[in-house]
Amino acid sequence: MAAVSGSAFGRFWNSPVGPKTIHFWAPAMKWGLVIAGLGDMSRPVDQISVRQQLSLAATGLIWTRWSTIITPKNYSLATVNFFVGCNAIYQLSRVALADKEEKSNTNVEETAKVA
Repeated sequence: MAAVSGSAFGRFWNSPVGPKTIHFWAPAMKWGLVIAGLGDMSRPVDQISVRQQLSLAATGLIWTRWSTIITPKNYSLATVNFFVGCNAIYQLSRVALADKEEKSNTNVEETAKVA
């Protein structure tokens, strides 16, 4: 057992954020949100929930910071939350750009009707 505890795997296994703790498994499972967000990139913009993406962006960014403050520092949790926040911000930018494009198309159509 002494050889395992001295190896890199042993240090990881017995780490405060290793696989014997929730600090390992929570971020591991949260990658599902990142994968779902990647799948949503092909979703039509009108089917994106702005409220949901705002909450994902806020929690992602807040927990990214918090993960580096808590003890033990959990860089795995910080990483996954960073990507959750980035996914949400990307989706929100898609919605904003689509709304901007829709408004400009509406203005062009109204101008054409007047002329």
